[in-house]
Amino acid sequence: MVRYSVEPEVPEKVSKARGSHLRIHYKHCREIAHFTKGMKANKALKHLDDVLQYKAIIPFVKYTGGIGRKGMAKQVNAPGDKGRWPVKATAVYRDLLLNAMANAESKGLDVDSCVLDHAQVNRAPAGRRRTYRAHGRIGKYASQPAHIEIMLKEVAEGVEKADDAAAPVKITKKMAAKRRFVKVGAA
Repeated sequence: MVRYSVEPEVPEKVSKARGSHLRIHYKHCREIAHFTKGMKANKALKHLDDVLQYKAIIPFVKYTGGIGRKGMAKQVNAPGDKGRWPVKATAVYRDLLLNAMANAESKGLDVDSCVLDHAQVNRAPAGRRRTYRAHGRIGKYASQPAHIEIMLKEVAEGVEKADDAAAPVKITKKMAAKRRFVKVGAA
């Protein structure tokens, strides 16, 4: 059995999926995972399908060197409107998400109420090849594969808000200090 980087508090309400040594760009996977984390599983799946058809975009937040600006990236509030359509990485991540959803179904969880609770991408060891350069030299030609792990968590429906009358009055530090202050010599 493989170890995940995070252990859930209630393992019965969580389904997992992971992929190791995947030959897709680490940086692309990181951006996809960062964007989809916290989304409902069905919404994330729909967005990934739209990315594969170039109808939606993945915002690039961390690895933005050389990433061009796209008008579509404004829709997802990308910083500096930077985004791309990483098709190969999206297809693999989508398959992994489908696997996690199938695992949730087999555990008896409600897939419609599942949320991407944990999505993590790590660098895998580089695949080393060689390329031939001028003057008889040889250069390195390495790929940057990735390890991906996903956890879907079944979330219960929200709790109704309490009455305003029953809510305690909040006292700020300044108000508490004023109440402690005793006036001396005032008549």
